[in-house]
Amino acid sequence: MVPTHSGEHAWWLTVRFGRVKHARRLATRAFRADQREFLAEGPQAVREALETSGVTQEVFATADATDHHTDLVAAARTAGIDWHVVTDDVVEAICDTVQPQGVVARCAMLDRPLEAFLDRAPSFVVVCADIRDPGNAGAVIRCADAAGADGVILVGDSVDPYNPKSVRASVGSIFHLPLVIDRDTPGTLESLQASGFQVLAADGGGDVGLFDEALDLTQPTAWLMGNEAWGLPEQTRALADSVVAVPIYGQAESLNLATAAAVCLYTTARARLTP
Repeated sequence: MVPTHSGEHAWWLTVRFGRVKHARRLATRAFRADQREFLAEGPQAVREALETSGVTQEVFATADATDHHTDLVAAARTAGIDWHVVTDDVVEAICDTVQPQGVVARCAMLDRPLEAFLDRAPSFVVVCADIRDPGNAGAVIRCADAAGADGVILVGDSVDPYNPKSVRASVGSIFHLPLVIDRDTPGTLESLQASGFQVLAADGGGDVGLFDEALDLTQPTAWLMGNEAWGLPEQTRALADSVVAVPIYGQAESLNLATAAAVCLYTTARARLTP
């Protein structure tokens, strides 16, 4: 409720404007990195954010979205998180979609250093090297979550996984599994190998097929996926323990990144879960 006293009303407007301005600036990668915050747009993403302890900082929502998503309002209230009812144009200004869904949360970033991630003794990860499309990054995070992977690592000049399009494409999975962001591709792969992982590079020109019996996916495995346009450069391929080809039985030239990742991850999940 807006305070009725004129001085209080002016203070309230100043605070509200400052918070909206701050949220709007999270559209830029540099500001996100500086603040260690990002935006999660839409009811599903906000629901996942609210269910993740210590992540959600505040929520902005239109009156219609507030009336429609009473469960989210209740969850925010229970967690002591501010829920701001704002006009449609404010939500449109904060979000980068043409037709926003009326609710957006300001969240704390979730990634952790590689060393801290490895301390959790993971055994099934996907490493994205120099991927540039935010939709693909979010889709890979979603696939990794669905396949039961222990985390996603983005190396080199990869896109920011906190890009609004990446967050939307993850459909809430960004809140479910650990993320690591590290520019040092060789160092990251060496650390994984030193921790007992086999690093498998997915590439059409692989020396072993994904379904070959010689490929043991029951041991700790890190799938290395390359750039959407040019795949993995030779120097990166050379760092892998094996280069694995996803078989194509029809006439398609290749699979896109997210589809190839899904096939590799689910094949691994099946091998790990089969008695």
